[in-house]
Amino acid sequence: MVIRAALPEDVPQIVVIEQIPEYRSYIGAWSAEEHLRAMADADNEYFVVHGEAAAVEGFAILQGIHSVHHSLHLKRIAVRTPNRGYGRALLEYATSRAFLHHRAHRFWLDVFETNTRARRVYEGYGFRYEGVMREAILLDGEYHTLALMSLLDREYTARQQQGVHSVTSSSRA
Repeated sequence: MVIRAALPEDVPQIVVIEQIPEYRSYIGAWSAEEHLRAMADADNEYFVVHGEAAAVEGFAILQGIHSVHHSLHLKRIAVRTPNRGYGRALLEYATSRAFLHHRAHRFWLDVFETNTRARRVYEGYGFRYEGVMREAILLDGEYHTLALMSLLDREYTARQQQGVHSVTSSSRA
């Protein structure tokens, strides 16, 4: 498995992953143009993961790279096929990137309150539930509530000291 910075030529595959019905209902979907604009913004970082084949198997987006508050946001994470380890590897990579490279104090995300599978993954990784943003997202004519979760630098460090190691190399995971 290889994790690397995303390139503009990866955007069509990113858009395809977002269009998978299960994901679209939980993360939304941007157009290729929206992704290209976000990718060009120095405050964002995109990462993709590849398996044995050349296809992009998943992606993650970090926002707030230049936050004066040292608070980075995991905007989006999605994989083509669940249960293959790609999502976990992307989460570990994005988290280590936030804390070790960008020196974040806080790494946060929002997740649809009804997405219990993702919430369990984040909780298992050490993210703590902070509260909700009630009916914050309008998707397909319905409002959805988001759960807010975060991980602080000291919690990440404690996790690392307990022997839970993150992926830190951009070439092999």
